[in-house]
Amino acid sequence: MLPQAILGNMIATFLIRLIYNFRFTDLGPFRAIRFNKLLELDMQDRTFGWTVEMQVKALRHGLECREVPVSYRKRIGVSKITGTIEGTIKAGYKIIWTILKYM
Repeated sequence: MLPQAILGNMIATFLIRLIYNFRFTDLGPFRAIRFNKLLELDMQDRTFGWTVEMQVKALRHGLECREVPVSYRKRIGVSKITGTIEGTIKAGYKIIWTILKYM
């Protein structure tokens, strides 16, 4: 993971811990959720904020959240998000805005 992604992850998980009183260590994109519960979350975001939207809405709905540790490896090619300054800023803004939006 690139340094800006690591820093962004740290900031986002810190805000979630501060606001929602739950300790996530990552905003990784893998999710397992029952379909009826997913519908209850009424997911709206279709861009950078969807992972964090699901995490904070699950907390607000009282769903059980667990993390499974994963290993990161160097990707082939360049990330469209964290591989550019513009992508990093857009994603960071959207993630922080999403965390605050569902307070």
